[in-house]
Amino acid sequence: MKVILTDDVKGTGKKGDVVNVAEGYARNFLFPKGLAIEASKQNLAELDRQKAALDKKRAEELEKARELKKRLDRLVVNITAKTGDAGRLFGSITAKDIGEVLQDKHGITIDKRKIELKTPIKALGSYQVAVRLHPEVTATIDVLVSAAE
Repeated sequence: MKVILTDDVKGTGKKGDVVNVAEGYARNFLFPKGLAIEASKQNLAELDRQKAALDKKRAEELEKARELKKRLDRLVVNITAKTGDAGRLFGSITAKDIGEVLQDKHGITIDKRKIELKTPIKALGSYQVAVRLHPEVTATIDVLVSAAE
C-alpha cells in the first residue's frame, strides 16, 4: 500500500516521502498515530503543492541571505573596550557583543549563534569573523577592536 509520510518514521522514511508499506502496518500503526496518509490522487496533488511552496520559500530565504551577505561583506564593525597593559582587554568580545553592535549601529539583526567566533576576542586589533546566514551562504565581517578612552 502506498502512503505519504506526515512525519519522519524510523526505518520507513522521512516526512513527505511516498513509500510502499504493508497494508497492516499502515492501517494498524501509521494511520492511527497520524504518521501517514493514504497516497490518493488528491493527497499527492496536495503534497506537490506543499513541496512547491516550500521550494519557493527556500529560494526566497537564499536570495535574502545573499543580499545580506553583500551588505555584510563591506561592513566594518567598530567595538571599543576597556584595556589594560599591552593592549589586553578587560574581559573579552563575544559573538553576543558583535551581534549587539550590529543591531545598535547598523540595524542588522543576526542571532549570536550564527556568528562563528571560535574563541572570544581578548586583544585590540582587526579580526575577520564569519557569519553563517544560510547553509549555503557565509559572510565575513571585519571587527575592529579599539581602546575606550
